[in-house]
Amino acid sequence: MVSATRMARWGAWLAVAFIVLATLAPIGLRPTTAAPVNLERFGAYFVVGILFTIGYPDRRRWILLGLCLGAIFLEASQNLIPTRHGRVPDALVKIVGGVTGFSIATGLELALRQRRTGPKLINRS
Repeated sequence: MVSATRMARWGAWLAVAFIVLATLAPIGLRPTTAAPVNLERFGAYFVVGILFTIGYPDRRRWILLGLCLGAIFLEASQNLIPTRHGRVPDALVKIVGGVTGFSIATGLELALRQRRTGPKLINRS
């Protein structure tokens, strides 16, 4: 049986591959939905943030760094493609989506862990 962690890892890397293709493809080949483009951007990185956080629970700092730098790098890379343009506001929407997904997954994991083990009391003496 495949663990949730392993499935999340596969899903995360597949989502990243899709984002790279969608971000760097010529504008005519870019997949679209009926949703506003900023919701698409936010949603894609939101899902990646959740999946990487579930898939790699011991690498939280690297996940945050990767989400932020990945969004910036891909957005800047669009400037190398004649039909695309990279913009700072677009990168910020992607970063906010990734960090939101990361934060929700982290919060849920901590809540579930606390529910299983009970609250941890901090000894301040």
